[in-house]
Parts: sequence; C-alpha cells; structure tokens
Amino acid sequence: MPISRAATRFGLCVLALVTASCSGSLFKVKPVAELPAMPASAASANVGSLSFRASPLLTDEETQELFESNLQLAGLLPVRLEIVHNSGDAVEIRKLKFRLHDEANTEWKLISAKQAVSRILKANGVFLYNPNSRKTFEKEFRAYEFYLKEPVTHAEGKRRGLLIFLSTKKDPVSSPKNLTLTIEGLAQPISLRLN
Repeated sequence: MPISRAATRFGLCVLALVTASCSGSLFKVKPVAELPAMPASAASANVGSLSFRASPLLTDEETQELFESNLQLAGLLPVRLEIVHNSGDAVEIRKLKFRLHDEANTEWKLISAKQAVSRILKANGVFLYNPNSRKTFEKEFRAYEFYLKEPVTHAEGKRRGLLIFLSTKKDPVSSPKNLTLTIEGLAQPISLRLN
C-alpha cells in the first residue's frame, strides 16, 4: 500500500511539472521590439512616396535567436521587409504581390505565419503539445508577419515585418544564391537583389 501511494504522489508531481512546462509557448520567441535594425547591406529601392528595404534571414543562428527554432530546416526562408512612407497621402499596399526567385529562377511560395508554424512543428517533430502552447507560439510568431491590410501613412512613417517563403519542394533551405524579391502592384514592379 505505501508503494502505491508513493507512486501516485510521484505520478501527480510529474503530471504537475509537465503541465506547468507546457503552459507557455512551444518555442521561446523574442519580442518584436527587440528585432535588430535592418542591416546596412539590405537591398533597397525608392519609388517616390515609398521606399523599400529587404534582407533575408539566411542562417540558422538568425532564426534561432528570434524564434528558438530552425526555420531553414522546415524549408522556410524569412525575408525582412521595411516600407518607409516618404511623403504625401496614405498608400494602399493590400494589393502588393511579393515574389521570390533564386538563381535557378525557381519561384518560392509566399505563405502565412500560421502555415509557417505548421511547417516548423512538423520539421521539428513536435506532435504532442498543449494546444494553448501552440496558440501562444502562433500569436508570438504572427507578430512578426508583415501587415498588408492597412495603408501605410506618413504619420506611421515606417512599417516592418517578415515575409515567409517556402522552398518549392519543401526541402530544408541551404544557402540559396542570387535571391531576388519582386514587388508587383505599384506603377511599375520593383526588383530587389537580396544576395
């Protein structure tokens, strides 16, 4: 009888520890406010009322620092995007289309942050988790997503975020070369050579 009580107590302690450890996010996501400034080497283009800057996160170290997760292993390539409103009226950006091509002229697929979270979990073999932990991770990850639904205004000044691209075969990303981000939906398309 004393052994079963001890086993029951031990089981309850283990359950309490597991529950407590699973109540946070699945991965530790750095707050958006702590995102470092865009590198000076970022590709840029000025189209009058708007300026664009973009830079890919190419290394595991960069994504680990932000998301405690290897996005490249999941076949994902995050591209930092910054739009600066230079002057004039608000500019609608909802209809902008972003296309990413590599040296083989292969087009990468732009996906939502929610889709990216599913890819990250699958690539990391995370199948059993507290649903609240996934929601927390998804919410924290989505905070990085570039917001396109509202116009960019002069009062806002600058908007930053990530565009998440998926490799064509969903293979892990390994040093893609000659990446070009094309932005369509303005008076004329813009091409930014990222590396």
